[in-house]
Amino acid sequence: MNARLDPIIVTRELSRHFGDIVALNSLTLQVYPGEVFGFLGHNGAGKTTTVRLLSGVLVPSAGTASVLGFDPVRDGPALRRRTGVLTETPSLNERLTARENLTIYADLYGVPCADVTHRIATVLDTFALADRADEKVGSYSKGMKQRLALARAIIHNPGILFLDEPTSGLDPESARHVHALITQLSHQEGHTVFLCTHNLAEAQELCDRVAVLRHGEVAAVGTPHELAHRLIHRLSLEIEVGSEGRAAAMDILRAVPGITKVIQNNGIITAMGAGREACPDLIASLVRASVQVYRVAPQEPSLEDVYFAL
Repeated sequence: MNARLDPIIVTRELSRHFGDIVALNSLTLQVYPGEVFGFLGHNGAGKTTTVRLLSGVLVPSAGTASVLGFDPVRDGPALRRRTGVLTETPSLNERLTARENLTIYADLYGVPCADVTHRIATVLDTFALADRADEKVGSYSKGMKQRLALARAIIHNPGILFLDEPTSGLDPESARHVHALITQLSHQEGHTVFLCTHNLAEAQELCDRVAVLRHGEVAAVGTPHELAHRLIHRLSLEIEVGSEGRAAAMDILRAVPGITKVIQNNGIITAMGAGREACPDLIASLVRASVQVYRVAPQEPSLEDVYFAL
């Protein structure tokens, strides 16, 4: 992400109602070139509705949006030729080969005829599908189909990729492969990735910034680190001490204001709820009591902690 560049997605008070149901309410945000922007929320929070609005598939009830300089309402077809979309359940023609699937979409997206063969070879290689390119997609595993769907989404080299739950239903190995591809597409190839997910561990690993959506409204926007330090001022400490000093260490830690719980497991003491400002004095107290301290590891708040704090 480079916030010094102009944003390529801008929304102002963007809203969408379906009758009396408010699917999205007053969404205002900016997304910058080259970042992986996480759009987090529970099922029904409004993530897919937002992607449809930003792609010009839905018309907003109120507010405005600009994507790559296009108005999605007025310039929908032109915009969609410059963006790629991977839905949660991508449809592939399983009676055709991977190469044939990609050829069809290259034509639909207007890839110049002279570039089609090279472009297909490039994405097949990028997504580790070259050796199976001429086999029917029906014989592919779910992970391979997901990689092919990603390849299809970037066949026309779009500026923005909208990914909706890209690892849903994948086994851990396939999910890790997809994660690596998303990082490559963003940080090495310059694509901006708008990632809709409720997988908080996935967002923690991949995203430069996130927006947390709650019942159609944005509750917070920032980097995972910024949100953690803005919303959660207490953390847990893992402390490894010598066996002869464990009892004294437990007593000292229990007496520290703000610590809510102290547990010991296999020689590791965990103090929950310590404020950052208390850490230096806490460690100094252990040393003064002649407790041998071998390791202190602050457990930083995770994106999951942030999500539930919101």
